[in-house]
Amino acid sequence: MTRHRTISFVTSGALLAVAVAACTASTGGGGAGGSGNGGSGNGSNAGGSGAVSLGGSGGGLVIDGGGATGGGTVNCTSGPTEDKDKDGFSTQDGDCNDCDANANPGAYDVAKNNVDEDCNGKPDDTPVDCDSAITGVGDKDPMNGARAIGLCQQATAGDKKWGVLEAKWVMADGSPGMNDLGHGMLPKFGPNVNCQEGKRMLGLSSGTAREPTDSDYADVGGEDMNTESPPPTGFPVDSPTCPGNNTTGTTANDPAALEVKLRVPTNAKSFSFNFNFYTYEWPDFVCSSFNDSFVALQSPAPPNAKLGNISFDSQGNPVSVNNGFVDACGCDSGPPCQADVKTFPCSLGTGILQGTGFGKDTTQWDDHAATGWLETKSPVTPGSEVTLRFAIWDAGDHSLDSTVLVDNFVFSADEATGTSTKPVPTPK
Repeated sequence: MTRHRTISFVTSGALLAVAVAACTASTGGGGAGGSGNGGSGNGSNAGGSGAVSLGGSGGGLVIDGGGATGGGTVNCTSGPTEDKDKDGFSTQDGDCNDCDANANPGAYDVAKNNVDEDCNGKPDDTPVDCDSAITGVGDKDPMNGARAIGLCQQATAGDKKWGVLEAKWVMADGSPGMNDLGHGMLPKFGPNVNCQEGKRMLGLSSGTAREPTDSDYADVGGEDMNTESPPPTGFPVDSPTCPGNNTTGTTANDPAALEVKLRVPTNAKSFSFNFNFYTYEWPDFVCSSFNDSFVALQSPAPPNAKLGNISFDSQGNPVSVNNGFVDACGCDSGPPCQADVKTFPCSLGTGILQGTGFGKDTTQWDDHAATGWLETKSPVTPGSEVTLRFAIWDAGDHSLDSTVLVDNFVFSADEATGTSTKPVPTPK
């Protein structure tokens, strides 16, 4: 189907996040040191009652309740099968400090604090920058897709470590069959968009997840990937800010998704990740049936997630062409820019569109749009297993593609009562 343009432009809290891996972060200061408040004990991080901050470069994990560990096993009187700190691990299970629920074989080992939270005898040895070993944009290993977003550690059904239990490329409904060109391990996206951590970020696209300079790139103005699946259960969803029914059919065209199954660290209560959604459908098909979408589905679903989706705009709508966060855009008459019945401030300008295929160049007469970097944060139960599916698809037809970048997956000790999505602050 050929379409022609017809529209003219008229935490909080005291707890700090724990980075799972480190594409070089644009922000982040040094973590706090490890001295404890009050109490007595030996070791550089010994402490009694009160809070202990486990610091590291770019962030840390704050633990309330005292009893912090030093650089190795702490002498805590406990029988071999006892579980004094109620963390699910006894000394026999490898718990090196049964007086501290934040120290056990299933915990995240915070970097640069000289503390062995995961009780393997080696402080600060959680793998970081694991995506630097990925050498090709077209890498087909789904575990490298997990590494590209910042998930470095693997786990198995037979161990008690936190980490990725399984990763796979799927279509929007979770079935196999996506086109390999729909995913890419991108070191950058155009000249102005860099990784949020590490050396690679994950690209998913209803076209080719590539930069225009890549040899296997195809114009995002209309590449047909020849794949289809049902959309995720309950989708598509109408946008209440558009008049009438603006969804179409029951088919996800050219879907691309990464699905990961995770075991959560025993000292983590939430996680976050960054994403940046680009669409060629803007501005011509805003409030139309060609409403390409990106979802991040979490199972089990947390409170306030709609249909399991944890990434949404300020009105609670799925991220799509009609999204309220679309703010990197431009038009001859503005900004602001008018598209159908909606007005877009376009306060981010067009810089992040250039060199991506979504910006104005010699082959197209207008700019398209992106959201800019957004952060989704969602609650999780410590030590539980969760499945996440990051999925994008074309709606209505196979033309005019959309792409999403995903990066900087982070576990945190901070609690979250529900899921939220907000813009990432622009570095000063």
